[in-house]
Amino acid sequence: MPLATEILGFAPAFSDYRRTWDLQKKYHEDVLGGTRESTILLLEHPPVYTAGKRTEDHERPTDGTEVVDVDRGGKITWHGPGQLVAYFIYRLNDPKEVRLFVAQLEDSMIRLLGEYGIEATTVEGRAGVWILGDGVRRDRKIGAIGIRIHEGVTMHGLALNCSNDLGAYASIIPCGITDADTTTISAELGRTVTPEEVAPRLDEILHETITA
Repeated sequence: MPLATEILGFAPAFSDYRRTWDLQKKYHEDVLGGTRESTILLLEHPPVYTAGKRTEDHERPTDGTEVVDVDRGGKITWHGPGQLVAYFIYRLNDPKEVRLFVAQLEDSMIRLLGEYGIEATTVEGRAGVWILGDGVRRDRKIGAIGIRIHEGVTMHGLALNCSNDLGAYASIIPCGITDADTTTISAELGRTVTPEEVAPRLDEILHETITA
């Protein structure tokens, strides 16, 4: 199935969250109507918290920061500078293959991280991509996934922490998880790796991996 990619902007040309969400909705209508091929949107947002359908009140920011309630699955998370976001307006070959689609997004991030020398994996019962604890550090989440399927076409997607400031997670309970931490590619490697650097290779891997 044809799969296009559009770059919406990386630092300092961030892609506004609400405008990007509106664009996703427009593209979703187009893909449903057969006037646009399935499309990956690659970008970096300015700072924003977004809350999925399962977010509970106590998981929201305690400092009064604005939260955008969205129609994806999952709980609350942060997007912002240093985090690579990929949204998928993708017509599934089989609408029942949602789990396969999510697994392929996870596999793509794991493969990309492996090329940077980072051993990542999935964890039973927890969405996203993780680096397992080693007895000194706890499990650390490095990649998140939250999607919505409507009439067989996806919206939303994945977020991969590249060089973002992890302090943004301090005022929320990210993804509802209290017994693990978050990390970035840069933190794991001890050098700066930006979303703009990572995006082209992740895009290649996604095109090679997604078949759902």
